[in-house]
Amino acid sequence: MTAVGNIVLVHGGFVDGSGWRGVHDELTRDGLRVHVVQNPTLSLEDDAAVTRRVLDGLDGPAVLVGHSYGGVVISEAGTHPNVTSLVYVAAFAPDRGESVDTLIAAAPPGAPAPPILPAVEGFLLLDRDRFAAAFAADLPGRVAAFMADSQVPWGVDAFGGPVTEPAWRHRPSWYLIATEDRMIPPPAQHRMAERAGAKIVEVIGSHAVHVSQPAVVADLIREAAA
Repeated sequence: MTAVGNIVLVHGGFVDGSGWRGVHDELTRDGLRVHVVQNPTLSLEDDAAVTRRVLDGLDGPAVLVGHSYGGVVISEAGTHPNVTSLVYVAAFAPDRGESVDTLIAAAPPGAPAPPILPAVEGFLLLDRDRFAAAFAADLPGRVAAFMADSQVPWGVDAFGGPVTEPAWRHRPSWYLIATEDRMIPPPAQHRMAERAGAKIVEVIGSHAVHVSQPAVVADLIREAAA
């Protein structure tokens, strides 16, 4: 039995909420009510507002889950009174004043740089030819190719949006580290998770671990909900 019946899933940059399908299927099988946020990723302020609107509409407490940039969103929106706990999945977990931009700039020496192309009219994309290796190395080639071709342009304002008061300072947190991640270096994930005082689980997987191993991700969310 779980104490929390609502799970709110927040996607990251370059993708949309459909990547949560496997995790959604795992959790709804248990009778949990799963809500998938569709953020426009134009600005952090807007994405946090979209997430709060989902939380406003719940009938009870929720676990708030973020993948990648979604970790920034849940850090900003997660002080909402309906949020009982946070789950970071290969995600950024910024402190006050930090953003994706500043955290990438502070990556450990020698870490692979995400293949982000120069901004065009205020939006970012990943290099299609390098998408699979960087983002989705443990997914079938055709799946990674589709994700590369269906990228959602990520707004520079979202990429650079600083967190005001990180929710992990006020809510218990869990963190799933993807050990083969080439978007957010695993040592950086460790540092952020430890700083947040999160319970850490390591999984051998790519940045898209929520797609490739939804059962493992769902298990951690269940633990946070219990």
